[in-house]
Amino acid sequence: MMMKPLLVGLLFAFSAVTSSAQSKIEIDISKGVVQPLPIAISDFDFDNPQATKLGMDIARVIRADLERSGLFKPIDPRAHIQRPSDMRPTPRFQDWRVINAQALVNGRAEYQADGRIRIEFRLWDVFAEQQMVGLQMSTLQQNWRSVAHRIADQVYKRITGEDGYFDTRIVYIAESGPPTKRVKRLAIMDQDGENHRFMTDGRFLVLTPRFSPSQQEITYLSYFNDRPRVYLFNIDTGQQELVGDFPGMTFAPRFSSDGNKVVMSLAVDGNSDIYIRDLRTRQQARLTADPGIDTSPSYSPDGGKITFNSDRSGTKQLYVMDSDGGNQKRISFGEGRYSTPVWSPRGDLIAFTKEGRGTFAIGVMRPDGSGERILSTSNDVQEAPTWAPNGRVLMFYREISSNSRGEGGRVRLWSVDLTGYNEREMVTPGDASDPAWSPLSQQ
Repeated sequence: MMMKPLLVGLLFAFSAVTSSAQSKIEIDISKGVVQPLPIAISDFDFDNPQATKLGMDIARVIRADLERSGLFKPIDPRAHIQRPSDMRPTPRFQDWRVINAQALVNGRAEYQADGRIRIEFRLWDVFAEQQMVGLQMSTLQQNWRSVAHRIADQVYKRITGEDGYFDTRIVYIAESGPPTKRVKRLAIMDQDGENHRFMTDGRFLVLTPRFSPSQQEITYLSYFNDRPRVYLFNIDTGQQELVGDFPGMTFAPRFSSDGNKVVMSLAVDGNSDIYIRDLRTRQQARLTADPGIDTSPSYSPDGGKITFNSDRSGTKQLYVMDSDGGNQKRISFGEGRYSTPVWSPRGDLIAFTKEGRGTFAIGVMRPDGSGERILSTSNDVQEAPTWAPNGRVLMFYREISSNSRGEGGRVRLWSVDLTGYNEREMVTPGDASDPAWSPLSQQ
């Protein structure tokens, strides 16, 4: 089984970081629509001429990451005046001002005696002619994509003040086959769609994968002989562990913030309620006892609260309760039916699906139900939001309807940021549903 390579021996060294008072460049991403910042990312200079393509590839990945965020506008490399090899020790800033670059990224890499590569980069404020941040890393050559993502994360964080999310992965359900005989496999890829691989062979139906806080494990629901089973899957080793058989379960559990517990919905004696299960002791506790259908639970980041949806009021609405089941309160009161709530990693918002009047929306609200905002609306079914680990971007899936002849139907992943103005389709090899975003890399 192919595994994502580890960043072995990754060394960080920050240098000459200017203060925010000195630097004139910043993006305030709390004010809705943001004008993308013009930024130049120069190809990385390598000590070995044979590695020129690698230097170009690193810069290409950084450009793509930043552009896809909607907050940056990378300048076409064909417009660059100064060559990468001529930017030591400092760039000629007038050459970058001419092409309207407000920020500049340049870097250099060299091969080391042990076969690894040492990469350094610098982010510059072009108009202030100052370095904003510098970073150097040493790693195996095959890890160059992760290095590029980490550099993009550093640029994003220095200019926006928010953590980046580029060195992350997406797990989802890959779908294929006719509607009456659908094959659903577990698949994983980097957040930019690269390093894609399937993790199950499609012999058994799999649904709703969820990441653990450690990033290395996911939980998912699989039907074995028509019985729903929950598995833990270690992404790096490929090992699976059976959590248990759960008749009546329709969604996989979600982890607590410490990874020691999972929360889930189970139908017992025809009634669906919320339960928690301790993964260490295997003990299980029931949290709700209502005649309505309680489902789709999600922990708050601090583990103190759980959000879920229930039809106990007559229609599907969102609720919040303490993690021991106390203080159950309804928080959604708008028109329509609410479902699939997911707590933001930052704890400030709950994402949800909303259906009504023939439309399907992805939105967010505060944990007390205030500040509801719709980020994406479609006449096609769209649901199952998942958060990027920085709490600024959501991914979900959308079912594009087929025509009267059954042609053109497809299921795809989409992303949208909290402004609602940067909605993009995520490219996958085929139909895709039920995405789950990994935590930030801890390597």
